[in-house]
Amino acid sequence: MPPPAQKPSPRSPEPSSRRPARIHWFARLEHRFHAWRERRARKRGRSATVVPFPGYGGPGWIRVVGRVLILPKSGRKGRDASVRGWRSFVGIPVSFSTVTITVGDRTHEVTADRGGVIDCRIEAELPPGWQQVTMSAEDQEPVTARIFVVAEDVRFGVVSDVDDTVMVTALPRPLIAAWNSFVVDEHARTPVPGMAVLLERLMRDNPGSPMIYLSTGAWNIAPTLNRFLSRNLFPAGSMLLTDWGPTHERWFRSGREHKQTNLSRLAAEFPNVRWLLIGDDGQHDEAIYGQFLAEHPESVAAVAIRRLLPAEAVLAGRRAGSRGDGDAEIDAVVTVPWVSAEDGAGILDTLITAGVVQ
Repeated sequence: MPPPAQKPSPRSPEPSSRRPARIHWFARLEHRFHAWRERRARKRGRSATVVPFPGYGGPGWIRVVGRVLILPKSGRKGRDASVRGWRSFVGIPVSFSTVTITVGDRTHEVTADRGGVIDCRIEAELPPGWQQVTMSAEDQEPVTARIFVVAEDVRFGVVSDVDDTVMVTALPRPLIAAWNSFVVDEHARTPVPGMAVLLERLMRDNPGSPMIYLSTGAWNIAPTLNRFLSRNLFPAGSMLLTDWGPTHERWFRSGREHKQTNLSRLAAEFPNVRWLLIGDDGQHDEAIYGQFLAEHPESVAAVAIRRLLPAEAVLAGRRAGSRGDGDAEIDAVVTVPWVSAEDGAGILDTLITAGVVQ
């Protein structure tokens, strides 16, 4: 007679594949802090709203981005009033809020993440070019979000970094980054000479092409960045920023991983588009673009690197004239025009010489 089957112990450990991921303690602390701020704000009768960011899309789909925040009351008395950088960071993110997105006569409900960020792909049939959708949360008035829809026959696009590529920031040094992000008046931010003209020329010569601003900057500065680009005559474009907060595994998000992930996503979403990748040699753009070129050579039209001036290179934590990280790998994978110059005019000249710009 076979022995009776043994009953599983009720205290048997759960298989490791089913165990929920342990959240970093700093992420839990941040969430509790924001929840405390949210409770205080709601006791004072304040409600959340959606702050939309420019998104993009293709035939049959769109990528909608925004953030659910409880915003402070504005004390500005005019459009030209001084706006310090720290004001961009005082909004209270609302975790896991339900957001209604209306596209034409269809509505979609999505959920914001722990940091209040909305980043979703939804089905939608919209004509090419800049289009509008509406977003709302907590029965507040809907806000309008702009989406650039790329036509099926488009074959060229531009991805540009922001810090030290279109805007002088000397970002890599932590104290300088903090000063530029939190203290400097937004009207005091300086554009990189010639970059607005370069990007506008590229968009004019390639009508219907997507313009993507891909940055490691925080979503908090998106409205400020949008005003900066408009004020300095940069072409309108979609924005892909990140959340500076902690993740489940680490203290802070990886800016490099953010760029690599979004570049790979663009390659998958637009397999027929070849991208001109524009960055600078103050961070990791050369290595990131080199890796992307090695993995997706069919998706790269050219790479343009803005060389920091000697003073900027020192502030960015590099010796003037030193080579960037990953240069050996870059030299091994370059199969498209790879140009560099100190400003937009120089980059435009090198792109013309390389045949990328007519």
